[in-house]
Amino acid sequence: MNANRQKITPFHGGLHLDGHKQVSTQTPIATLPVPRQLHLLVPNNAEVKIKIGERVQRGQALTHTSNNVPAIHASSSGTVCSIAPHAVVNRSGQLLDCITIETDGKDESVEPLASLSPTTDNKQQCLDRLRECGIVGLGGAGFPTAIKMDTDKAIDTLIINAVECEPYITCDDMLMQEQASRVINGAETLAALLSANEVLIGIEDNKPEAIKAMQAAASDVETVKIVIVPTIYPSGGEKQLIQLLTGKEVPSGGLPADLGVVCVNTATAASSFDALHQGLALTERIVTVTGAGVKKPGNYLSRLGTPIGDLLDYAETDHQVYQQLRMGGPLMGVPIQDTNSPVLKITNCILAEAEQTQQAEQPCIRCGDCVRVCPAKLLPQQLYWFTRATEFEKAEDHGLFDCIECGCCDYVCPSHIPLVDYYRHAKFETNNIKTERARSDRARIRFEEREQRLERKAAEKAALRAAKLKKLKEREAAKETQDDKQDEIAAALARVKAKKEKNND
Repeated sequence: MNANRQKITPFHGGLHLDGHKQVSTQTPIATLPVPRQLHLLVPNNAEVKIKIGERVQRGQALTHTSNNVPAIHASSSGTVCSIAPHAVVNRSGQLLDCITIETDGKDESVEPLASLSPTTDNKQQCLDRLRECGIVGLGGAGFPTAIKMDTDKAIDTLIINAVECEPYITCDDMLMQEQASRVINGAETLAALLSANEVLIGIEDNKPEAIKAMQAAASDVETVKIVIVPTIYPSGGEKQLIQLLTGKEVPSGGLPADLGVVCVNTATAASSFDALHQGLALTERIVTVTGAGVKKPGNYLSRLGTPIGDLLDYAETDHQVYQQLRMGGPLMGVPIQDTNSPVLKITNCILAEAEQTQQAEQPCIRCGDCVRVCPAKLLPQQLYWFTRATEFEKAEDHGLFDCIECGCCDYVCPSHIPLVDYYRHAKFETNNIKTERARSDRARIRFEEREQRLERKAAEKAALRAAKLKKLKEREAAKETQDDKQDEIAAALARVKAKKEKNND
């Protein structure tokens, strides 16, 4: 293992923020008791395989597995009491379908699956296992890990994103401090699955205990490098971390795999190891609980589906102190409207904020601060004006979909313009326009194909009628010819007869 020998290539922009990390790293990871009820989110397009009234055990699949939708699993034993819309943290505020389990206190589990060690011959089996065990990105995106691993590109470098750059969040920090070997094992497992030659684990320099633990765990692993990166937000962005560690920039519209790189989160690597080598489904995750009014800030190992209110109560939160709850960090997190919303696979932090962060929006003064801090090297001010003018195509031409929604522009804007909200709206509308355009194109193509079919059928019918008419005319002509011949024969016979009669006279 080599440390600190990797050249660091700074990315454009970024922010130096007060991390507030030490607040939640003073105590070991605590295990939250199994709640009375679990609410497990059913992903879009997932097919539920259990019924209301059915008893389930921890690790039992509740939905069918597909290529694009990993399974979800019961995170404790109990009885399925409903499959219905339920409060879930999401930007739309909509109720989403959840499977609710009334736990029985027994916490019984299904038998683990057989261990799998990735080789060149069993890659598809390993990918299927990741789907079957419900492994997704645990850093906040929730992208299915099997899809990320299933690339036909030659991958030289696996990057483990251990940066955790957003303020307050420390779940990956504590995971590395307490379970460094599990993370390293997961990194080696995924590297073997990708046939990658090296593993780079990027950790910000504000995590000395995690760095020390990871260096010790990787001391005998030659292919793994622990790379210490400067503390600057958003160095944990996938494209930004790739640039920091490799000097390569993912092009607009491109993927890291195009550069021979795959990047996964720390907890994702650990969970992948559990799935492949231990045969365990993803049923729990570490969640940071911190902020105003939280008397016992820290990190809590929580079953998926646990109501957020249970986490807050276990951390002895004074609900009179905070003004707003957020899932995630202060820049990219999502407001929590209902504390009965469950812990999701992407729930890395519950942050109690002392005051509402949204202030009254004022006119843009064209200061350019947003341009200076944008890590994607975009023109946020121009994107804002295009969005205001509903010129979404122009916004897209100016890199709208390269925006990682990190919130740096929001943070420095003196006019308190919620720029990221405008960009999300523009992306949503652009996608809607593209969807509608594609639907219209499909309808037009279907109409044109129908018209062509009708024209073809009409032409075929006309040709058939013409052929029949031709045959009819040919038959009539042949009949007329035959009649003419008969007349000629009759005339000839008549002449012969007349001649005979004359001769007889």
